[in-house]
Amino acid sequence: MNRTEFVIATAIILFLAFCLGWFASWLIHRLTRVSAADMGELEQMAQALHEAEELRDQAIAYANGREAELVNQLNQSEAELRAAMDGLRDARHEAEELRAYIERMQAGRTS
Repeated sequence: MNRTEFVIATAIILFLAFCLGWFASWLIHRLTRVSAADMGELEQMAQALHEAEELRDQAIAYANGREAELVNQLNQSEAELRAAMDGLRDARHEAEELRAYIERMQAGRTS
């Protein structure tokens, strides 16, 4: 094999390798290409995801507001309960004082 034949054989082999690589690239691109229908479906999914995230944010905001409202009501109820318990304690103390007074008055009449 002389030098010219070697150069031609090498050129043919490199050309065939180039053609094979180009064909493989084209085939991969063809197989992995996203169609317009797929893009439309992806757009719909993205829109649905965006709406779901907005609904989630609204639900979280509502839950936080409701929680704050319920905590406020609980604090008010606890304050009212403390006031009622203080009033009941005062009323019991006053009732005990009145019983003691009545018993003293009845003891003073009988003697």
